[in-house]
Amino acid sequence: MMQTYPSRTPSGLFPTGPPRPTYREPFRVRGRAVAAGLGAGALWMLLFGLLAQSVRSYAWLSVIAAGVAWLVALGLARHGDRGVAAGIAISVGVGLALATIVVGVMWAAVAWPMW
Repeated sequence: MMQTYPSRTPSGLFPTGPPRPTYREPFRVRGRAVAAGLGAGALWMLLFGLLAQSVRSYAWLSVIAAGVAWLVALGLARHGDRGVAAGIAISVGVGLALATIVVGVMWAAVAWPMW
């Protein structure tokens, strides 16, 4: 004969209802993709920096290069690989910060170099 035990009400410590839905990212950010974006953005800013012949042209070329790169990063984030877009945005932000530091040092040493 089968022995029956009295039923106990659950304490609430363990879930008893249906499991919650699990949401997954369709395009996950991977480390290699971020590294590729970091390299591409750094190379982009370096190439534009090498075209400059003065602090003023370096500053303006950096601003233009950053604007174009951020537009590309926005397009990649919307329609492509978000890891590469994040890497591009990070490296271009660092490059633009360096250009700002160069302009600030030049401004403190000589005069306002932008025009």
